[in-house]
Amino acid sequence: MQVRARQENGTDDAALGQLMFDAIHRGPSLYSEAERRAWLPAPNSGPDWTERLEAQRVWVALEAHAPAGFISLEGEDYINLAFVAPAAQGRGVFRALYGSVEAAAQGQRRLWTHASLMAQPAFLAVGFHVIRHETVARAGEALRRAEMEKPLT
Repeated sequence: MQVRARQENGTDDAALGQLMFDAIHRGPSLYSEAERRAWLPAPNSGPDWTERLEAQRVWVALEAHAPAGFISLEGEDYINLAFVAPAAQGRGVFRALYGSVEAAAQGQRRLWTHASLMAQPAFLAVGFHVIRHETVARAGEALRRAEMEKPLT
């Protein structure tokens, strides 16, 4: 199936909130159920979610006209959100989304992110490396992640 990425246009907010929730809760995971609940207890929605998305550049991958994943660029070089729907994982969705971000970041020294345990292999596959591993506290749980970067120059 052909994956097509386009910029988010404000009509996808609820679908992206649900997609993020599904990726965290229904996809394969190295996090416990308690850790996943602490990370995101319910799908993002409403004005706060819309405002969060509007503050970033967001690309949406479409399969059969439905969102299959999304990625966001905060500022000029920070990848803030990167999620692929469980049913679309392993089909090139992340790579297509990442290509849009890297093209938009031309002229930057690097791209960087904080990647979950599940996202790290996808970022490694497109040339990122781990700067450091860290743990962040959320709702009484300790979530492991990595700060990663990819030099662009």
